[in-house]
Amino acid sequence: MSSSDVSRKLSLKSALALSCAMLLPTASLAGEVTLRSADGTVNIVGEFVDFDDNSYVVKTALGDLRVSASRVSCIGESCPTFGTVEADVTIVGSDTIGVGVMPLLLSGYAASKGAQATITSTGDGNGAVAEIVGDQGFGDVLGEYLVSSTSSNDAFEALLEQTASVGMATRRILPQEARALRSDGAGNMIDPSQEHILALDTLVVIVNPNNSVSELTMDQLRDIYSGRITNWSEVGGANAPITLVSRAEDSDTRDVFKNVVFGDDVPRDPGSVVIARDSNEMALVVNSDVNAIGYSGFAFQRGAQPVTLINECGLSMTPDSFSARTEEYALQRFLYLYNRSDTSDEAVTDFIEYALSEPAEEVVSKAGFISLGVDRRAQPLDGDRARQLLDPNVDPFEGLLMREMLSQMVDYDRLSTTFRFQTGSQNLGQRGMLNLARLADYLEKQPAGTNVLFVGFTDDVGAFENNQQLSVSRAERVRANLEEFAGNRLSNITMGVAGFGEVAPAACNVSDSGRQINRRVEVWIQTANG
Repeated sequence: MSSSDVSRKLSLKSALALSCAMLLPTASLAGEVTLRSADGTVNIVGEFVDFDDNSYVVKTALGDLRVSASRVSCIGESCPTFGTVEADVTIVGSDTIGVGVMPLLLSGYAASKGAQATITSTGDGNGAVAEIVGDQGFGDVLGEYLVSSTSSNDAFEALLEQTASVGMATRRILPQEARALRSDGAGNMIDPSQEHILALDTLVVIVNPNNSVSELTMDQLRDIYSGRITNWSEVGGANAPITLVSRAEDSDTRDVFKNVVFGDDVPRDPGSVVIARDSNEMALVVNSDVNAIGYSGFAFQRGAQPVTLINECGLSMTPDSFSARTEEYALQRFLYLYNRSDTSDEAVTDFIEYALSEPAEEVVSKAGFISLGVDRRAQPLDGDRARQLLDPNVDPFEGLLMREMLSQMVDYDRLSTTFRFQTGSQNLGQRGMLNLARLADYLEKQPAGTNVLFVGFTDDVGAFENNQQLSVSRAERVRANLEEFAGNRLSNITMGVAGFGEVAPAACNVSDSGRQINRRVEVWIQTANG
């Protein structure tokens, strides 16, 4: 069977009972319905009258109102039902990606081909259809892309059932899911040709803009979400009860938040917790209640005040794009796209290639998420890292290495590209090789005379002197890998190495995850003009 035949077979199976507003809805009895937008700005109750031109018409006390189906979902037994659509590519999974990124990504993909994408809501609040038409919308239909925005679990179920061409997930595929797909002939789901990191999403703890609390320790955050702290005065705020806002138990966002904050010992939510359906509603609740606290994706803060978190070692974790790219902010997750190896045709691979390309990074950023591009930041003497290195209460030998690092650091900016290693290893993994490619592209554009310093660090397990030597060795390995990968593309760049062992930790060394963050090679840069 050809790849085209497989795609058509997949398309026929991919109905998934999804609605398509481009087809006429079946008859529905008149009755009360609710039209509600994801961000809570639209909430209309009225009698269903008609569905026409991709819009709902409802009768209210103000008369008949027409609301675009692309803005709202219809709730109620009298909502219209729709026929199904055969799509060239079916994309199923996380609503964070499906709603937050995919519409802009499909529009950008169409533009990259000199085409135009018309995106139509399916009317059920979970789906959309993008029709891509060539010649800026005046040519032939190049393809139809059906997006069903539900959950990460659905991504892997749909891939297994072959009712999806692409799966969207805000978590990495689980071993049992990968094994089931491999047994079904889907291939190795963690191979770079099938597992793709689209972007980063930082989960931001948010409070009302009028709340005076701007930072919390991780212990305080745990106590708030376990119900042990119930008043803002207990964390330096006003004497007012805390309104606790969380997500439903089947939410991927909730799982990430709870697992990072509590680890394996996740408590039950206090009885008074307010449950938000999604990140948009989370921000809406927090912005409307001066005493509320919640958590949302980086793209969904909507004017709420982000909270800086202080870890167990006293290190500040600021929810920004640089900290996310270096993986040094605790509350974050990767956004993934997955595909089967036995059903991917040209339309699927072409779209995924665009989604991972440099032009798509701008689209990802426009959507409010964090792309995997290279960022640059100064290393000032009044920053947290410099204050760490000026600590007088350290062993003299360690202090000497810290002062050496400080003297070099002030002459360089840091790039967000960071390479990490397993315990005792000097080999780069899959993510490291992807970082090499992006770093090579970035450095190739730098002016002649640019200096790059690869700076190694370790966790605190083992002898101090041995760790310092290991950090230098890892930095040497990354430099060698880059030189081999880039060839003569970086002939105008001067590269050096340094290693500072276990000094200047980026996370606490009290856990495996913290030690993993500290086993790293950073990239520092100094351009010819200073």
